Amino acid sequence: MNTLRITVCAAALVLIAGCGAEVATTAATGAAIKKQEVDAAKQLKESTDKKIDAAAQAIQQRAEQQGNAVK
Repeated sequence: MNTLRITVCAAALVLIAGCGAEVATTAATGAAIKKQEVDAAKQLKESTDKKIDAAAQAIQQRAEQQGNAVK
């Protein structure tokens, strides 16, 4: 009778430990995916900032050229 209790408790512990490991793995995978998303967003922001800066410079140059042409 005592051996049966120990066996059942051991089996329950194995199942519970397995669930904990699965949850930890799932959380780690989710964190890795979020990190990739953050990195991709940072790269997109940097690229967009460069394009905005280039467009602003082009507008400034055109304005200067038009100002010089009027004089």
